[in-house]
Amino acid sequence: MIVRQLQDAQKEGRRIVSPDGNWESTRLLLKDDGMGFSFHITTIYKDADFRMHYQNHLESVYCISGKGEIENLNDGKVHPISAGTIYLLDKHDPHILRAQEEMTMACVFNPPLNGKEVHNKEGAYELEAETI
Repeated sequence: MIVRQLQDAQKEGRRIVSPDGNWESTRLLLKDDGMGFSFHITTIYKDADFRMHYQNHLESVYCISGKGEIENLNDGKVHPISAGTIYLLDKHDPHILRAQEEMTMACVFNPPLNGKEVHNKEGAYELEAETI
């Protein structure tokens, strides 16, 4: 059994801050935990506006709090995000995430992240990265 507290994980080096200043993510469950997926609590800062394209991962995102929108770059559709919204990047969808308010998100990645990933120039996470 694995039991972790968010505040402890943040102190133990599991909190990663994006180099561009758009987000921070506490990685509660990672590849080394052996569950087959990773689980993160991510904060998207107010006024963040950035492109992502997870070419190597599928992602599920549940909005716990805040307000923003996601634009699907394949079809141009813009979807509002608020507390209670889930979006699933089930086709490696290129997208733009915009935060009108700070958003707290619960994120699941498959395959799982190793720990210290940040977005590459295409807005993706590499399959191999340094572990925490």
